[in-house]
Amino acid sequence: MNKTFLFASTALLCAAGIANAQNDEPKFKINPTGRILLDGALYASPQKSEFKDGFAIPDVRLGAKMQYGKWKAKIDVGFAYNKVGLKDVYFEYDFNDQHLIRGGSFIHQYGLQSATSSSMKVTMEEPISNAVFNDSRQIGLMYVYNGDKFFGTASAHVEPKATTVVLRPDQFTQEGYGFRSRLVARPLHEEGKVVQVGFSGGFATPQNVNDSETPHNSFQFKSNFPTRVAQVTAIDATVDHAMNLWKFTPELLLSYGPVALESQYFFQRVNRRNNLHAYTAQGAYATVRGLILGGNYGYSMADAGLATPRKGSLECVVSYNYTTLTNSAAGIYGGRLNDLSCTFNYYINKYMLCRLHYSYTHTWGRAGAPSMTLNGFMARLQVIF
Repeated sequence: MNKTFLFASTALLCAAGIANAQNDEPKFKINPTGRILLDGALYASPQKSEFKDGFAIPDVRLGAKMQYGKWKAKIDVGFAYNKVGLKDVYFEYDFNDQHLIRGGSFIHQYGLQSATSSSMKVTMEEPISNAVFNDSRQIGLMYVYNGDKFFGTASAHVEPKATTVVLRPDQFTQEGYGFRSRLVARPLHEEGKVVQVGFSGGFATPQNVNDSETPHNSFQFKSNFPTRVAQVTAIDATVDHAMNLWKFTPELLLSYGPVALESQYFFQRVNRRNNLHAYTAQGAYATVRGLILGGNYGYSMADAGLATPRKGSLECVVSYNYTTLTNSAAGIYGGRLNDLSCTFNYYINKYMLCRLHYSYTHTWGRAGAPSMTLNGFMARLQVIF
């Protein structure tokens, strides 16, 4: 009787253990992702022939996010200007709430703007300084630490062109590579009150700019005017005989109630071969944000930045940016740029928002190009999920 009872009890415990193990098995989750951007623009400029009024669909994406336990993955396919290409493609392992590692093709963090996707820039288009001195998606690994008072990342990656160009076997050993890190101190981060300072640094070897007989010998820094309906180059510098690149950017984020300030300064230096003078370039932006409707600004721990305002919020954003790619000592004249803008963002709901934007942009000093001035009046309706 006792043996029968013991056997039955043991069997029940084993069955319960098996059931619990099955219940503990993580579930596989998959969610579709996508976005559609519809832009319209009117331009006033002395170079009106360069800037055609009109409409454009500058970005359409469709993809999926997957999760299985501590593992995550994402794949995004984008369509823009009659071209189809891969966007974010990566795997991620979350050790816990504070530590994760990500591998694949994505934007590695470098400064405050790098934590926000291109479609969620509150200035409608990202500051020119960030467009010039940061990078697009790069294949590599990134470690992220997300603590209460401190946030940090460390990345190793290859050059951006490796995501769009199929390299020949003899070019793999010449592929440019780099390292970068973003370190943030956030002693105060609660709704309506944010104090955050940060510093990012980076190193890179030369890239394959023009597919010439001497590849991986140069760096190119370039940006269009801040509009996607007309694609016109604003500033552009190619630095040849490059040996390596060093760069850094301090960042500042302050928020009190419905008002916030975001700012960054960018500096970079390209050391050159054959006793050529090193090339330096720099830029900075300051952005003041205010919620006319919607209460106070929130904070996103995972991004180390302000959270997207809640639905029904109306936001006014004023921003100024200065960028120079001209370094006379190095004999490189990539041009200088001033940009002043004002943007109104209305967050319709969780998935939709509209933007109205005005910007005044002036460029001068670019070799082989005249000074240019643009007054741009733009609007955007976007859906993102």
